[in-house]
Amino acid sequence: MATKTVKRASAKSAGKTAKKSAKKASPAKSKDLGHFEHSKKADNLGIREAVSRPLKVVFLGAGSGFFHRLFTDVLSIPGAAKGEMALVDVDTERLELAQKLGEKIVATMGSQWTVTATTDRRKALAGADYIINCIEVSGTDCVRFDNDIPLKYGVDQCIGDTLGPGGLMKALRTVPVFLDVLDDVESLCPDAWVLNYTNPMSILCLSAAMASDVKLVGLCHSVQGSSHQLAKYADVPYAELKWRCGGINHLAWFTELAHKGQDLYPALCEKVRRDPELLAKDPVRFDMMLHFGHFVTESSGHFSEYLPYYRKRPELIRKHCGEKYNGGSGFYAREWPGWRKACDENRREQIAGKAELKTARSWEYASWIIQAIETNAPFVAYCSVPNTGLIDNLPQDNICEVACLCDARGITPTHFGPLPPQCAAICESNLRMIELAAIACVERSREAAIHSLLLDPLTAAVCSPGEIRSMAGELFAAEKKFLPEGF
Repeated sequence: MATKTVKRASAKSAGKTAKKSAKKASPAKSKDLGHFEHSKKADNLGIREAVSRPLKVVFLGAGSGFFHRLFTDVLSIPGAAKGEMALVDVDTERLELAQKLGEKIVATMGSQWTVTATTDRRKALAGADYIINCIEVSGTDCVRFDNDIPLKYGVDQCIGDTLGPGGLMKALRTVPVFLDVLDDVESLCPDAWVLNYTNPMSILCLSAAMASDVKLVGLCHSVQGSSHQLAKYADVPYAELKWRCGGINHLAWFTELAHKGQDLYPALCEKVRRDPELLAKDPVRFDMMLHFGHFVTESSGHFSEYLPYYRKRPELIRKHCGEKYNGGSGFYAREWPGWRKACDENRREQIAGKAELKTARSWEYASWIIQAIETNAPFVAYCSVPNTGLIDNLPQDNICEVACLCDARGITPTHFGPLPPQCAAICESNLRMIELAAIACVERSREAAIHSLLLDPLTAAVCSPGEIRSMAGELFAAEKKFLPEGF
């Protein structure tokens, strides 16, 4: 595969030979790991051992909307009463807000953590134990370009930050910066775990696997959230739901869904066919379940962008895609700048004591992984990792999302086996684009980026190769100041 010979081009280390971050370790077996109860309630997670040493956790992209939740989660780890949370952001105003909010949370929770803040990530990374990555390169400056230029060519996106034209451009802006971060991790804190939350998840994680030896996994909340949704849709108590899940980030499939030994899919499919109101709650995911036999982990709006079926004609969008996260046209580009301002204003009000400051621990994986590694109390998280034989019928050395066992050994991916062939084919259609996008990012190759877009399922369903090449040229020109040299 191309992933084995790809070279990284950068001003810092031109022509650096790519390294594989995932060694060929023997994966654990995972037949029933999907039954592990991911719960919003910490008491139900089964991890009660206390951390016994002060930790240094670096938060890259402290202006992120995820900061409050993930910061509070880390402070909620039993025994983690002391430590340093080193905040990093290039936006000094938002960095100051994050620091003040962090200090407010520390005081509210009665913790003894120190909150530091800097725009110099190397200063923060020195001696780090864990790095939570939530960087957003270019902020909101490119969100309209990512949406409006493809729309001119008929490519209608809802979110546009994971795959397709928007996902490709976000990757081209983000990966070069991310790889520089990983270079710093290798030199300043080589034993630290990098927990990545930044999208496009699969492209970032594959680029990292190609070009770095850091210990890194990609984290999302789509598996936890979707498993809870399925329990509600099937009217089954969550604790009694048995499931297995595997695939790629935002496109992992619940291949088993059962209650007390009974397969739930036949009844759920019949329920969807008979109840148009239920279908309207999750239109694309339910329609795909009816045709492909399994439910997928990402929202209908996101999912509709990864497929050639639902967004190629206006009448299909009207029929299958609802509003907002269910598939609203341009939803993210239209709303995100306002969300960002609202988040900052809410932080100001929380700091001033005028808005509720929530401190309950969430189901986001980062803190549970840290606790499991520090205490050797096993925990299962679904992570994006290189596919080193984990899913049999997906491309090896690309990226997959599977159950991983977290304990004192670190994070060990488990063997999933084969996906149903129809589900594997949908994943593979995305992985071809993801691989070429990662090559484009690591090699800084304009042509590989265009080839990636030529293979995007939605874009290819709408545009000719010539139109796709023209679209890419317009995107490169519009976002030139945020892209690597050569674009």
